[in-house]
Amino acid sequence: MLVALGIEGSANKIGVGIVRSDGSILANPRVTYSPPAGEGFLPKLVAKHHRAEVLGLVRQALRESGLTPMDIGLVCYTKGPGMGGPLSCGAMVARTLCKLWSVPIVGVNHCIAHIEMGRVVTGADNPTVLYASGGNTQVISYTDRRYSVFGETLDVAVGNALDRVARELKLPNAPAPGWQIEQLAKEAQTLHKLPYTVKGMDMSMSGIITAMTALIDTHYRPLLQDHPHNDGDGQDGVQDGVQDGAQDGVQDGVQGSDAAAEDLVVKSKSRSNESKARLRQVKADLCGTLQETVFAMLVEITERAMAHTRSNQVLLVGGVGCNLRLQEMMGIMAQERGASLCATDDRYCIDNGAMIAWTGILMFQSCGPTPFHETTFTQRFRTDEVHVAWRD
Repeated sequence: MLVALGIEGSANKIGVGIVRSDGSILANPRVTYSPPAGEGFLPKLVAKHHRAEVLGLVRQALRESGLTPMDIGLVCYTKGPGMGGPLSCGAMVARTLCKLWSVPIVGVNHCIAHIEMGRVVTGADNPTVLYASGGNTQVISYTDRRYSVFGETLDVAVGNALDRVARELKLPNAPAPGWQIEQLAKEAQTLHKLPYTVKGMDMSMSGIITAMTALIDTHYRPLLQDHPHNDGDGQDGVQDGVQDGAQDGVQDGVQGSDAAAEDLVVKSKSRSNESKARLRQVKADLCGTLQETVFAMLVEITERAMAHTRSNQVLLVGGVGCNLRLQEMMGIMAQERGASLCATDDRYCIDNGAMIAWTGILMFQSCGPTPFHETTFTQRFRTDEVHVAWRD
């Protein structure tokens, strides 16, 4: 039984997975680099984070699987696409382990790995695939030893668009900006109008980001300026209100009014809680507006691809694919077509080392190892460039 170790580090997550050739996942730890709220991540800082974490993850994966380096028969890594700094870290460690352990090495396409991980976990046979993540948005179908891209974003990926709006709203980056938007969107009461930009089988996100920024400027920032301490969880505003009320009360107390101080504290708390609730509701409405519009676009182009290929399965992969609202909307569409939805949770939708190890096994068994002089990395590596020799 072939056992492979895979290293994934194309973006802000570094993961190491160990998988057997029968599809059994023996270990799959990962660590995420999360910058402060309101900030994105810089490639050089992500690369520094990955270098500090990757060897510990290799040890952890071996420990969780109960294996030793002698049991590993193949080392796999993400060849691309992704950010140059983080990709270089995974490639360097994989090349080193390949030589230290005297085992073959395989460079894996990140997008293909998401698809193959989804197929093995859900049991999907020949689905139409929606690959939605921070860096990619594609509708994909298999044909003639290739994963053909039927439609994709013309500018910004869906996950990146969600992240950019989350930064504007100063949402936390942990566990993920998209997760924060998903939770707030559940509380939405009023939806605003956004551009709906589907062009044939493709979609565009830049206009939506611009329109969302305008909505934030109109509905959110004025409230934030009026109540600057109530952004986030609102606790700072409560404390400030208590302190201000206490100070006023002390002054009144000088005039012999202790009851006035207590009354001011209660009123300050009430005003702070009301302002916190208004800010949260505005955020929720904006997040709900973004999700409903963008996900409707994704469902439309996916349904069109399913009609063209006469597919009866749809598979969601990529970090955005674990969003429960997207799964719900896609499931309704699939049910109306008499098709089925195949989706996973964040263990396998989000970037992980197991997907690299599993796809590396498939590639190795069909095409052999990657020549060592070709074990480089590339920031641009399209899904439809890969010869899918392991499928019929």
